[in-house]
Amino acid sequence: MKKFLLLLFLALGLNNWALAEEGYHITAKLDGFQEKELYLAYYLLDKQYILDTAQVDSKGAFTFTGEEMLSGGIYLIVLPPDNQFFQILINGEEHEFSLHVKDVLNPSEEIEFKGSPENVLFYEYINYLGKNRPEATRLQEQINAKEEGSAERQELEKELAELNAKIQKYQENIIARQPASLTAAIIKANLPFDMPEFEGTSEEVQLQKWQYTKQHYFDNLDLADPRMLRTPFLYQRVKYYIENLTVQHPDSLSQSLFRVLEAAKPAEETFKFLLIHYLNEYAKSKIVGFDAVYVFLAETYYATGQAAWTEQEQLEKIVDNAQRLKPLLIGKTAPNIKMQTQEGKDIWLHDFQSPYTVLFFWDPDCGHCKKSMPDMVEFYKQFKDRGVEIFAVCTKLYDEMDSCWEYIREKEIGIWLNTVDPYHRSRYKTVYDIHSTPQIYVLDKNKVILSKRIGAEQLPEVMEKILEMDKGK
Repeated sequence: MKKFLLLLFLALGLNNWALAEEGYHITAKLDGFQEKELYLAYYLLDKQYILDTAQVDSKGAFTFTGEEMLSGGIYLIVLPPDNQFFQILINGEEHEFSLHVKDVLNPSEEIEFKGSPENVLFYEYINYLGKNRPEATRLQEQINAKEEGSAERQELEKELAELNAKIQKYQENIIARQPASLTAAIIKANLPFDMPEFEGTSEEVQLQKWQYTKQHYFDNLDLADPRMLRTPFLYQRVKYYIENLTVQHPDSLSQSLFRVLEAAKPAEETFKFLLIHYLNEYAKSKIVGFDAVYVFLAETYYATGQAAWTEQEQLEKIVDNAQRLKPLLIGKTAPNIKMQTQEGKDIWLHDFQSPYTVLFFWDPDCGHCKKSMPDMVEFYKQFKDRGVEIFAVCTKLYDEMDSCWEYIREKEIGIWLNTVDPYHRSRYKTVYDIHSTPQIYVLDKNKVILSKRIGAEQLPEVMEKILEMDKGK
């Protein structure tokens, strides 16, 4: 029996269960179970949530009841105090049934259902796998112990292949006999797809395999099936597709997320929870440039009215934030701002001529800025002769800007261009989304943003990579 490892959350307000007059009524009897409470839980993305609690009655049974139907998926019967659990299926059609576990230590082997053909089918399948697993394990261990290419190993590999073929035939038979069942959908979702043979060099074959895997990854997992949301594998599969099969570049990530979300659209809850999850993930991402994925999701779905569950105030914040970030994405031309030197001379950022410009926002009272200054000085000495200049902006306004010049003089950092905007007429704090300092942007000769939001200690490595890439063009 498995263990319910995560914290137990009450699912308050998380789920829009479909209304129904009959609701749900599930009775469970567990021989040998001495506790007074039993929990009904479900999967949602990467977490598990408690949905209902049942108290033992005079007959030793636990009954879960509710006025609303349960959404389809894999649910958990959780046994306190150790939170061991076993799974049951809710297929969206069977809302009143009972189960009897005759051995609480091995529930899958000794469990009976009444009123739920779905769970009867599911546990027939689970037990079939359980009966064949020891043989598969034995064969694999013997194969590993034999020399590769030996006749004995080949014979064992043949036996294992025959066993796998028998299991696959059993799986295919369930899918053919009960194609609409949740059991069939679960089996199919976890079947591997057939990989064709490819020709070419090892690198070419590897590339073709990756491309084919990415293209066919969801062939057997129907993202439009709403029952898949409440399974332990849907989120893991999507996560693997995004993080392992997708090039970690904002454009590629946006395309992959678009594919997933569009495929999930018919399953409204799946679409909703995946969209919310990934919007939040890329809103919090610390990886340079990944804010472009947040902007893509906000513009594609939130700004177009496809996130109807979002309250108006929150919707406006999401869209406004995306609009504020969009001009600052890597590859965009940095907004032009007019600043002022200590002598009172106006200078526009775009008029500052240099093959590369490091736009550096700082504050003399900022602890992180003070810590960054030695790194900035060393960076400038290292890269000045390689076409890199610093356009520094002290963020103090008129009544405090003297502290900028005092700090520059004391720390002898007048070696680069230092500027201020005494009355914030350029609105640079808004334009460049400056909520804290220091903030660094790396620009090319045309003031196109090459990198941003990096620490001073990262600048040398980032600049070396930029120079190396440009050298290869």
